[in-house]
Amino acid sequence: MPNRLANEDSPYLQQHKDNPVDWYPWCDEAFERARNEKRPIFISIGYSSCHWCHVMEHEVFENEAIAAYLNEHFVSIKVDREERPDLDKYYQEVHQLLNRRPGGWPTSIFCTPDNKPFFAGTYIPPQSRDRMLGFEELTRIIATKVAEGDEKLFQNADDIQNYLKPEDRPKEATVLKASIIRNFVKQAQHNYEELNGGFSQQPKFPHTSTLNALLDIVLLQRDKEAGTMVTHTLDTMQRGGMYDLVDGGFCRYSVDSEWLVPHFEKMAYDNGLLLELYARTGRMFEERSYTRTAAEIADFMLDKMQKEGLFYSASDADSEGHEGTYFVYAYDEVYEALKAAGFEEKETEAIMQTLHITQTGNFEGKNIVWLENLHERPEWFEKVREVLRKLRQKREYPFIDRKIQTSWNAMMIRGLFELGKSDSTYTDEAVRALEALTNFLMPKGELYHTALIHSTPKIGAFLEDYAYLGTAFVKAYEATLDDAYLVQAQQMANHALETLYDNGRWYFSRGEFVTDADPTDSSYPGSVGVMVDLLLSLGILLEEKYRRFAFKTLEYYSAKLAKTPIYFPYLLNQAVRYLFEDLIVKADANKLLEAGDALSRVTYPFVHVKATEDEAYMLCGVQSCFAQLHSADDIAPTIQEKFST
Repeated sequence: MPNRLANEDSPYLQQHKDNPVDWYPWCDEAFERARNEKRPIFISIGYSSCHWCHVMEHEVFENEAIAAYLNEHFVSIKVDREERPDLDKYYQEVHQLLNRRPGGWPTSIFCTPDNKPFFAGTYIPPQSRDRMLGFEELTRIIATKVAEGDEKLFQNADDIQNYLKPEDRPKEATVLKASIIRNFVKQAQHNYEELNGGFSQQPKFPHTSTLNALLDIVLLQRDKEAGTMVTHTLDTMQRGGMYDLVDGGFCRYSVDSEWLVPHFEKMAYDNGLLLELYARTGRMFEERSYTRTAAEIADFMLDKMQKEGLFYSASDADSEGHEGTYFVYAYDEVYEALKAAGFEEKETEAIMQTLHITQTGNFEGKNIVWLENLHERPEWFEKVREVLRKLRQKREYPFIDRKIQTSWNAMMIRGLFELGKSDSTYTDEAVRALEALTNFLMPKGELYHTALIHSTPKIGAFLEDYAYLGTAFVKAYEATLDDAYLVQAQQMANHALETLYDNGRWYFSRGEFVTDADPTDSSYPGSVGVMVDLLLSLGILLEEKYRRFAFKTLEYYSAKLAKTPIYFPYLLNQAVRYLFEDLIVKADANKLLEAGDALSRVTYPFVHVKATEDEAYMLCGVQSCFAQLHSADDIAPTIQEKFST
């Protein structure tokens, strides 16, 4: 018999509706029952495409004996971290505090009957093993201690609760100088993995905001070390493995240092951020393979991961009961398919060798395809890729989480606008997607965070939604010069300033938990840096007052930023932008649109465009203009001459 989660919209909660656990969604009823019956609370946080969430569900939450004990002694609550990032952020901080290391998913939190956390873990096996306390034993210990009113447990919970109050935290400031760039590059080099690129060994994540910051440093200062880190990493990531050469799109991370064996889930945010990065780097460096990868990311998302202009959250790593089943190939099936497609035996063997498809395989006896040549694909590649796609069509496609999230859709839209500078068809797709998103998640002008497609939005927006959507509106304005987008960008900033800002400090939410916004970048750039991005853009495009808010924000976070900029690459980038100054190109709207190709060749990273009544191209900084040009072809060299270092 389904539990209460059957009434929820979230695909992740729906996945647990048939568990024998008597799950509650996050609701007042659950907490009231815990208080009244003096039961400890168990909170489980995850998301629909999380592999280890599936493992824990199968091993623990589908276990009848464990479920019966939970139902008798606990109030159990399921949370979709993509639906409620405010709750997830709070409990990840709890995990960090209790374990002195970052958490992850699934997140397992135990609280007192009045919802004060005292224990935090991630995946917990059903029984104790390898010096890891099992879920069954752990719950019996906790239930006993809570029932007995264990004084130490309740005191610890009170201490944790007091520490987590954001108003108790001190702040300090320092002067940010251009020398922070060299500090950042050195810290990036310290983490850089020279053989395969990237900034870790294993697991290996793309660290998009670090690469973006390094790219801007290359464009500002022609830093060769930074340039090598960017291009080598982009080269090795796109050769296959974590990058899906068959369907396009990136998986979330690689479990090895070679970018070969991915965790096969594909997230909208990763693909939006990498689309923007590859498109921009391809244009700046005139590297066609990067632009091609960007186009393949966009095409994958438009084909498999969107409906009516709205982008889904994620696709799962698992299908047919196993991780990666949809993505990998047996040697014999590919060999026979190539022969059937008309390839000669020697040619087939050469193709198999080039794609690294062997009889022993490189993933659990099967094969993940990848290419050694990073820039030029073989002449036969497109035909062979179609053969490989047809083999996949016979398989079950991984589960798709059809939640629509404002911030993640905005990331995709930003990427499409960036790619649109090389191919205008993607600008059209970006405009379509932005209209669909605002119609769905900003009805009547009120912004929401997420909703299942074709449902009614219920969860209000968080800081990341205002920040990312605001920057997407800025991109839309500069691509189309439609003033309505600039007005909407300003509305996003104004609402965030009114509700989530306090003299340089930003809050992610001010709902059930008051949570600080992240200046750090984790899975994707923290909302503080993106908000500063929006404020600086509005400061040059509309009113100088927004730059003052940006400065106050940089000042508030300056001490940590100056010491360890590697943890804050997006915010670091905005600090560099503030120090080096934004630039704006002003002209009549038609002249600016006609100058699109010339403007796309400008390599100074902090350039904006603004439609005015000027008949010539006016090149201006924050305080004054420095050039009046009559030919668009003069824009790039004039800017290069002024800002070269």
